[in-house]
Amino acid sequence: MDVVIQSFLSGIPLLLLHFSLTLVMLGCGAVIYVFVTPYDDIALIKDGNSAAALSLSGALIGLGIPLSVAMAGSVNAFDILIYGAVSIILQLVAYRITDLVLKGLPQRIEGGEMSAAITMFGIKISISLINAAAVSV
Repeated sequence: MDVVIQSFLSGIPLLLLHFSLTLVMLGCGAVIYVFVTPYDDIALIKDGNSAAALSLSGALIGLGIPLSVAMAGSVNAFDILIYGAVSIILQLVAYRITDLVLKGLPQRIEGGEMSAAITMFGIKISISLINAAAVSV
């Protein structure tokens, strides 16, 4: 039993490092996302815009999925940092391309249109699943 406890205790610092690093990366990705969206997500959410809240939630989940896969497949913190950064960049570029291709969708979300937000949510999650699969290879 002592071996199990010793193993557990020796693994905790690594777990905390990986978890903390991934959370910091998620936070950085979220901050960058908020700055690159064509509208002020936080202000819209504070004003009760459910469409903006749903779209931001999709972005957060969309960033978290490939980051979790990067963390799960990593051997060390550097792996998380590299693959996590690449996955964040891919997500943000894909979100921006989506905004450009589906003209008017961001404005519809800004206007509180839930159907636009649901569409964007689905796109963000779909992209993140593909991104996560690419990171796991």
